[in-house]
Amino acid sequence: MADNTQTSGDKPVQLLSPDGALTTDDVGAEYVHYVDQLNDDQLRRFHRDMVVVRRFDVEAANLQKQGQMGLWVPSMGQEAAQVGSAHAAKTQDHLFPAYREHAVGMIRGLDLLHIVELLRGNTHGGWNPAETGNFHLYTLVIGSHTLHATGYAMGIQFDGKAGTGNPDTDEAVMVYFGDGATSQGDVSEAFVFAASYQTPQVFFLQNNGWAISVPVSVQSRTPLYLRSAGFGIPSVQIDGNDVLASYAVAAKHLDDARSGKGPSVIEALTYRIGAHTSSDDPTKYRTNAELQSWIARDPISRYEAYLRHRGEGDAFFADVATEAEDVAADIRRRTLALEGPSTDKLFDHVYSEQHPVMDAQKQWLAQYESSFGGLA
Repeated sequence: MADNTQTSGDKPVQLLSPDGALTTDDVGAEYVHYVDQLNDDQLRRFHRDMVVVRRFDVEAANLQKQGQMGLWVPSMGQEAAQVGSAHAAKTQDHLFPAYREHAVGMIRGLDLLHIVELLRGNTHGGWNPAETGNFHLYTLVIGSHTLHATGYAMGIQFDGKAGTGNPDTDEAVMVYFGDGATSQGDVSEAFVFAASYQTPQVFFLQNNGWAISVPVSVQSRTPLYLRSAGFGIPSVQIDGNDVLASYAVAAKHLDDARSGKGPSVIEALTYRIGAHTSSDDPTKYRTNAELQSWIARDPISRYEAYLRHRGEGDAFFADVATEAEDVAADIRRRTLALEGPSTDKLFDHVYSEQHPVMDAQKQWLAQYESSFGGLA
């Protein structure tokens, strides 16, 4: 796949060829029926979500450059991995993101402005998972959220909410993380507990080629998806730029998790087209030739070709492009209307109940600010 991507010699699961045609090899045979069950509206929705979230990503990056955020974390190039897997999850499932899963949040009902507010510094957490389709908070501490997710999955197991035989109510957890996170001890600890307790859980690894400036070939001498075998967790490697493979493989593994078959790992081979964050300059450590080779395998272009093979016409794609522009314009308008957060947020949620020390500090800061006569 990429210059620094490692495979075990086995072909990653792929259901769409780079030119957008359905593949017919045996590698993805056990997953094909999941795609066969999709209707036309669902297939169109995959394209819509990828296009809209990319346009949001570009608009947010521009807003950051214009001083509206301190940081932006782009997801460009990883849309297929996120959109496919997110649609594979059921309403009752819990999804734990790292910090660039913008598409996953959007699909679960998150108002994308909350991501802007978080990276702008207006909020400490961003959103309430109970109000965003069980989409949990972004975690900037690399790999730590795999433990949060595993602990939650253990709770599902202890509460008897998985493996009951009822697919309409059984729950599972899916946690997203990157190749760099696999070098963190937290991920290995999460594997230990997940294997020991046979948690109803899918570890979804988006291998985007680079842990900031460190290539995968330096991070690991073996394919990342094989690491979990040492913990007793089965795994599979997929073409992460193939939205149908992402959907089908995630759907199958989530079904297995809900039915009591324990945890698994999916490694999605994709690529980070943009920078690690807006504070990063990828031209310092990767070649333009590598970048262009992945741009040529753009997941949106590949899927558009597939839909056109199916008979979708220009009108559909024009409508999606218009919707994406509308979303971007709405995000810009609402971002520019944001006001600075109240300093009360520094004190109001430190303790669950009112605390005299916090009250005193809050009062001191208010008096200090008032001493500037409105200039602060």
